[in-house]
Amino acid sequence: MSSRKRLTPEESRSSALAAARALLIETGPQSVTLKAVATRIGRTHANLLHHFGSASGLQKALAEHLARSVCETIIDAVRASRAGLGAPREVVDLAFDAFDREGAGALTSWMLLTGNEDALDPIISTIHDLVDEIAPEEASHGSEPGRIHGDTLTLVLMALGDALIGGALAKALGLPRDAARERATAMLEASLAVYEQG
Repeated sequence: MSSRKRLTPEESRSSALAAARALLIETGPQSVTLKAVATRIGRTHANLLHHFGSASGLQKALAEHLARSVCETIIDAVRASRAGLGAPREVVDLAFDAFDREGAGALTSWMLLTGNEDALDPIISTIHDLVDEIAPEEASHGSEPGRIHGDTLTLVLMALGDALIGGALAKALGLPRDAARERATAMLEASLAVYEQG
């Protein structure tokens, strides 16, 4: 008879969030349930209920987990781009991939449709923290106040919209699939040029 390894609360939450993220990417946000995640990691429904309180709590924790990992990657890419070690397109691809391939767009729309709008708070809060972290660098470089906020708003909205209807809309308009990414890249390149002149 084999016994299950006892996990710390942090390990249990981390394991559950990794499984929830995999389910989100593989089969969509509707599959991110306590039962499905518990089955995937070999834990009980009650165990996950203890950690997250409800399916809604699990989705909120997943949103926070996705937002934090994506924003950490994006801020590294922004800094590399400013240092001449990366390109604006890398920042754009990270943002667009987070909403598309990583499932943040589907999760966002699912939360809105199911009335779980407060679960979006961690995404919005994490993006706000990301911008606040970058903004002082902008100000010390003589950049226009609020410009980074505007760039972030535009980039996030473009990435979310592209994840939800970008493929169909680009096709209907006779544009290449990456047309929105190209436009977002041009915006960031223009913004970076202004930053470098400051």
